[in-house]
Amino acid sequence: MNTLIKANLKTLQKASFLLSNLSNTILTDKSISPYYSSVGSHIRHVLDFYDCILKPIQVFDLTARCRNIDVESNCEAALTYLEVLKNKLKNLENVDLKKEVVVLDDLGIGKVEIVYTYSALLAQANSHAIHHYAIINYILDGMKITINDADFGYNPTTPKQSVNLN
Repeated sequence: MNTLIKANLKTLQKASFLLSNLSNTILTDKSISPYYSSVGSHIRHVLDFYDCILKPIQVFDLTARCRNIDVESNCEAALTYLEVLKNKLKNLENVDLKKEVVVLDDLGIGKVEIVYTYSALLAQANSHAIHHYAIINYILDGMKITINDADFGYNPTTPKQSVNLN
């Protein structure tokens, strides 16, 4: 299997682990400042991004993602959505990831058209997911909930701070 696909599947597996260990109450909790967003809203956002880029099209409009609202409030719905997306990722094995695709995005000054390779779009999805996992980690920390995954929300290139016990 392609390394880029494996990396994305590994990243998405972290969402699967998380969703399998949360309640719907925790998923929807919006009590943590400063943004008052929920774990579910971040999971939905990540999965909707993948849904957008896993469609068999040539122009990927990142501003027109589906907003699968059920995912924000229901762990089972999120897990089902996640499994569909993981299967679509696995089916990319025969796709030319070096082909150019057009991406529409709003970078803060309106929609722009950007030429990517499909592999660059997959790399962006992976980094985007990790970034949102970091936000989820802050939310859970504010709720005094610990994830038993020391790498959850950490980009692999981020240096880990060593603890000096002296």
